[in-house]
Amino acid sequence: MAAVEKLTGLKKAAILLLCLGEETAAKLLRELSDEDIFKITRCMSGIVHIPEETQKMVLEDFELSTVSHAGLVVKGQEFAKKLIALSGNTSRESSLMRQLVTGSESRPLETIAKMQPSMVAGLLEREHPQTLALVLSTQAVEHASAIIAKLPEEKRADVIHRIATLDKVSPAVIDRIEDALSKEIGIVVGAQEQRQVGGLKKVVEILDNMTDNLDSEILDSLTEIDPDMVEDIRKMMFTFEDLCALDGRAIQMVLREVNNDSLTMALKTASDEIKEKIFSNMSSRAAEMIKDDLEAMGPVRLSEVEAMQQTIVKIAMKLEEEGKLVLGKGSGDEFV
Repeated sequence: MAAVEKLTGLKKAAILLLCLGEETAAKLLRELSDEDIFKITRCMSGIVHIPEETQKMVLEDFELSTVSHAGLVVKGQEFAKKLIALSGNTSRESSLMRQLVTGSESRPLETIAKMQPSMVAGLLEREHPQTLALVLSTQAVEHASAIIAKLPEEKRADVIHRIATLDKVSPAVIDRIEDALSKEIGIVVGAQEQRQVGGLKKVVEILDNMTDNLDSEILDSLTEIDPDMVEDIRKMMFTFEDLCALDGRAIQMVLREVNNDSLTMALKTASDEIKEKIFSNMSSRAAEMIKDDLEAMGPVRLSEVEAMQQTIVKIAMKLEEEGKLVLGKGSGDEFV
């Protein structure tokens, strides 16, 4: 007699539900969380045959009686889809079905997405910074930010720099990295298409989610590695609308460097919030003139408006370099 397969608790649950049939399994499924449903149905989708010995063992483990037969041949993924459809909650069905179809194999990078940031940092901190950068580029920005915050301080800027310079990565590279990770977290990896990772936009999103002023510390360290990149990142992090975060004196400082025609152009697509912020920090006469000009202004190219907004942002950045104000979302501080 062949040895009975050693099963995990998850696979036992999946086999049990397959043995019970769709209707009974669906009733049990209603009592589970979305996460548990996803895990079990994903496990089901990989099952095509249940040996008789395994079926008997699973049913006996759950103290159920069964009729002995030569095993079951099942279509695990089809059964799992039907099971989700019978779960009785249509609002959950589409989400769970999408997860089942796209996530039939759990990959190391997907598992990392569900791990605590401190655990991921501990797992990866001994890896080469380029490997760290690639792994973190595949994660949600909030998760990546939290992981970077847990890394040793001396590694953060280097990792951020490498994320910014990443582009498309071949399947072979990702497979090698996932193969190495699988040895640490015990997951079998599969094939993957070439994917876009990293880039300045990813870095900006990660830094925007940093807390405890870590974004500023990382950028300061990164300046020693690539000052031009830091300038590009700062430009992307601070936008025309972010002028709202400055206090009155800082706004007035910026406005003194901008003529009314340029300001009118920049305000063409601006939000009411930034308009009000600017109008409240200039004379009522000047504000009324610009409002009248905005009403009379005809269609203009969006690129021209954005270019003028960027010009004003550069003026603000220049004033910061001169130590006259401090830029930053949520910061309207000045040096006195």
